Amino acid sequence: MLTNTLLYLRQRSSLSIGYLFAVSSILLGIWVAAIPQVKQRLELTDATLGLTLLLAPLGALTGVAIAPWFFKRVSVGNWMYYGSLFYCAAFILQVTAPTVPVLMIALFSTGLSGFLNGVSTNAMVDQLEQKLQRRLMSTSHGMYSLGGGISAGLASIFYWLQIPAVWQIAMVALTLSIGLFLLRNELLAHQVEIASDSRFRLPSGGLIGLSFICFVTFMGEGCVADWSALYLRESLNGTKAIAGIGFAGFSIAKALGRFNGDALIPKIGDKNVVIGGCLIAATGYLLTVSFTSIPLAIAGFTLVGLGFSCVVPVLFSTATKVPGVSAVSGISAVATGGLLGFLTGPSLVGIISEKFTMATGLSVIFFLALLAAATAWKNRYLQSAGNKSTPVNYPDQLL
Repeated sequence: MLTNTLLYLRQRSSLSIGYLFAVSSILLGIWVAAIPQVKQRLELTDATLGLTLLLAPLGALTGVAIAPWFFKRVSVGNWMYYGSLFYCAAFILQVTAPTVPVLMIALFSTGLSGFLNGVSTNAMVDQLEQKLQRRLMSTSHGMYSLGGGISAGLASIFYWLQIPAVWQIAMVALTLSIGLFLLRNELLAHQVEIASDSRFRLPSGGLIGLSFICFVTFMGEGCVADWSALYLRESLNGTKAIAGIGFAGFSIAKALGRFNGDALIPKIGDKNVVIGGCLIAATGYLLTVSFTSIPLAIAGFTLVGLGFSCVVPVLFSTATKVPGVSAVSGISAVATGGLLGFLTGPSLVGIISEKFTMATGLSVIFFLALLAAATAWKNRYLQSAGNKSTPVNYPDQLL
């Protein structure tokens, strides 16, 4: 892992893209920690806050619709630089919003720009992989996981120092913007337009299978993020100190898996990574809900992080190589499945938990993960070990 990561960081072309992945998760982490203060300042009820937060995924879904049109007109480099600066500004507005309408506009803006950032960065990782003839996707997503860990540490320090949320986001966003400025030449050098269909179209065939696997993966990850602490605290009667360890184990395992992924995926094969990852995650959920043991539940959440760690990088990389489909359309289709899973998963578990138990709600992910593994086994686009990567069969992908 160390050799591969150091090589990744030494090359400014890959470092600049990895930095963008980290920027997204750092800003998101600071925002999540600031939500209670924003809620109190704007005097929002739980119901109003919940409805308002839906503006971010609505913005992302808008990004799904316009991405094919947008990236035929805006170069990837320009958007990665200027779009990321806009993303930083939108998060500042989101945390400092003086009124609810302003907050809603900011949430929609971060959702929209965040989705377009994800499409552009993942598409450029694919191009760099072809140029450098080595895997970069898993390490790039590892940078996102690393950024999430950094943001959690920063938020803890900020609140320990009693720094208000408005100053937190201002300092972090300004610092990240300085980093973007220092890397601007590398980002703006990607003056290419990613050709795509002129309009959004629903995915078909094997691409639906990739989208479904992403749906399950994001659903499983979202449920750990939203419910692991409550499960350990309320269902298993853990202490406050214990409650966050499940998510910590999940996050660490996911980061370690992703930083090792680019070296392991070629040896194991895309198909085996996805099948095995889904089965490991399913085992983790089974371990979590089958016993009333806190150590076993924490081990289960850790296995979920390890299992799902390399699934999304493989799916995004595969989506850029689907014959007859552009990188933008492929990534958008797969990301749409993930977005829907992230939105519906925690809510579904909550509904089932209220009627039955939280263990019952989490059990749904176990069965979906098994179904995702079966879908991966049958998917024709996922490559087996030893096979060469599927060539991009889209002659006008780069204009």
